[in-house]
Amino acid sequence: MALQLLLCAFLAVVGAIDNGLGRAPPMGWRSWNLYGANVNQSLMQRIMDGMVSKKRKVDGVPTSLCDLGFCDVGLDDNWQDCKGGHQYHYHDDAGIPIINRERFPDMITMTSHAHQLNLTSGWYLNNCICSEQAATDSMYQSDVAALTVFGFDAVKLDGCGQQQDLDKWADLFNKTGRPIMIENCHWGGTVPNATWCPWNFFRTSGDVRASYGSIVGNLLTTVEWAQKNLSKPGCWAYPDMLEVGCQHGPGGAGDPGLTFFEARSHFSAWAIVSSPLTLSLDVNNDTVMDAVWEIISNKEIIAVNQAWAGHSGSPFKQADSYVQLTDFNMEMKGAIIPHNSQVPSWQFFYKPMGGGKIVVLLMNHDSKAQDLTLTFSDVPGLSCQKCKVRCLYVHSDLGEHDGTFVAKGVPSHDSRMFMLSSSGHAAQKDVVFM
Repeated sequence: MALQLLLCAFLAVVGAIDNGLGRAPPMGWRSWNLYGANVNQSLMQRIMDGMVSKKRKVDGVPTSLCDLGFCDVGLDDNWQDCKGGHQYHYHDDAGIPIINRERFPDMITMTSHAHQLNLTSGWYLNNCICSEQAATDSMYQSDVAALTVFGFDAVKLDGCGQQQDLDKWADLFNKTGRPIMIENCHWGGTVPNATWCPWNFFRTSGDVRASYGSIVGNLLTTVEWAQKNLSKPGCWAYPDMLEVGCQHGPGGAGDPGLTFFEARSHFSAWAIVSSPLTLSLDVNNDTVMDAVWEIISNKEIIAVNQAWAGHSGSPFKQADSYVQLTDFNMEMKGAIIPHNSQVPSWQFFYKPMGGGKIVVLLMNHDSKAQDLTLTFSDVPGLSCQKCKVRCLYVHSDLGEHDGTFVAKGVPSHDSRMFMLSSSGHAAQKDVVFM
């Protein structure tokens, strides 16, 4: 009854603002890959604490995940009471969402905990667990009112229930007078055009899984949106959460997990195509965090992700030969959907950084190590023929090179990420890769 009174009072007050969010790709954490349906308020608040912990260092300075930009913590399904007793699944007969109080005794306390830590807090609507098979105006209005009363700052709108009207959602969020970061999670089924994007980022694929094949398959679903210039500030193409540090989550034992090389390639690929960076690992597990900290705390790669100079990042060259990746699939409503084709043995991506600088990512999709030769004249927009090369993995300037640069012996499923710029006078250095 208290929630109903709060919602009724809220619905009587409306304002009008523009969203204005997502000017750079959003960064944060979501619960599904770690907890799946087994999530609760206590677990969420412990993750929030972990996001601001300065237990590890970057360049000798104690640094938290939020210091790096990962400052949103999002709940991903199973907050709702699915017991029934009314005509809908998790709304009452008036359309008001019913909270599972055993799992989430006090949503306001949870979001306040985030805000006290200078984090933002994300909710989840159009839920997949006990999804609604109806979509009433009252449901839309009451869901938005509840989100605002509870103090959430962001929302993931999933694709399972019947509340699929993203224009209606955006209009209602706008009328609250609060900017809400909106994720469109319709798995590539609702996409932008040149004049329409009522969200801040949109899924281009089904759910990614913790395998290199699935990562590459989902990555390639972003390409058309970059080529059409429809992945851009305020409307980013998103091939799903990061599987860095994840293994045997909701995907079960069928998800093999990632090697260090695969995880590094994954993080770098999401960065260079300007995907939102959403962690989903156990940030309080020292073994997991120590294993991937070098990857997720790489400030140079994060800076690539956050930059915008007119193009979101896409492939520009690839091998003529193809390889078949195992586990080359994605998940859609619990079903495993294979991606449809083989992939090049190697593939090069680029992203302009402004000021004549361009970042390239050289990915080895093959099952064996190989030399990867970068020809500068192949890189779109690169003006130099003698170019300075900086490795973003080991934070080292590799000197100037004339016409080409060879990344030697790149292991299977590993990659190299370089910043290219006009030549200077830095001496060439040898570099040792881990």
